[in-house]
Amino acid sequence: MITKLNGHSFHLNALLIEKIESFPDTTITLTNGRKYIVAESEEQVKKRILSFYKSIQLLGRPGWGDQEDE
Repeated sequence: MITKLNGHSFHLNALLIEKIESFPDTTITLTNGRKYIVAESEEQVKKRILSFYKSIQLLGRPGWGDQEDE
């Protein structure tokens, strides 16, 4: 979930994100050109995207990188 500056939360399809910028508010631009200004930091948004990608196995297997090399 992502939070707009007005406090309303919403779900965003992470597969449609083209770029994330901070000016200083975090702005997410989608591939269709639509922009969202959100309360979360750029780093928080990136972490959520990576977590989502891992959960759908788009970026490695879930749990990879969570364990140290043995």
